[in-house]
Amino acid sequence: MKTVARTDKGLLRENNQDSYTSGELSGGASYAIVCDGMGGAAEGAFASCEAVKIIREKICSGFKNGMSDISVRALLVSALENANKHIYMLSLTDEKYAGMGTTAVAAIMTDSFVYIAHVGDSRAYIIEDERAYQLTRDHTVVQNMLDNGEITPEEIADHPKRHIITRAIGVESELSVDFCQEEFYDDALILLCTDGLTNHVQPEKIVELTSDGKYFRYADRLVDLALENGGSDNVTVVVTAR
Repeated sequence: MKTVARTDKGLLRENNQDSYTSGELSGGASYAIVCDGMGGAAEGAFASCEAVKIIREKICSGFKNGMSDISVRALLVSALENANKHIYMLSLTDEKYAGMGTTAVAAIMTDSFVYIAHVGDSRAYIIEDERAYQLTRDHTVVQNMLDNGEITPEEIADHPKRHIITRAIGVESELSVDFCQEEFYDDALILLCTDGLTNHVQPEKIVELTSDGKYFRYADRLVDLALENGGSDNVTVVVTAR
């Protein structure tokens, strides 16, 4: 598998609170992790960096070639739960870290499937058949309002509560982690990203910029367009191709 990635602080932020990593696992599998910190500038960056580190360590130490689907799910969910416990305890024991937290989306990709665990509004997409399918559901106030029929999709972009997330790593002692599993075909791409991308780049543009097979340019193209379209937030992109 081939992975490209890029992060940028954007045009309006002084610091980058996003963190990411990716790597190879046994049996030709791979993993990717993206986190978007919240809190003060230093605290948010610290939370996302710590979460990435702990999730990566758990995945790399626990993944074995030939694991069952249930075991992969348990591994990913426990990785995010471990990060939650660590960051939550830090927030209780050190006053400067009070209130910090981070979103997280983590994926394991094998020859047949992609497995994804997430909390918050960082997203995972599978790009295939000239469409970008969102695999994760945002844990946000506006997503709940949309689900309840209180607002329309068109109203989300300008809604005053669009940045309020309802679930994050490190905020509470217990964490509910969402999980999904999808088939991963040869011509498909897996995209993990923070909301700095999705706030400025629509799914159809994501497809357009990742359709020519020049995978080594995908991350730069997506981040550059997010910046061209406003760059109001940190933006991070990780793309994995078969």
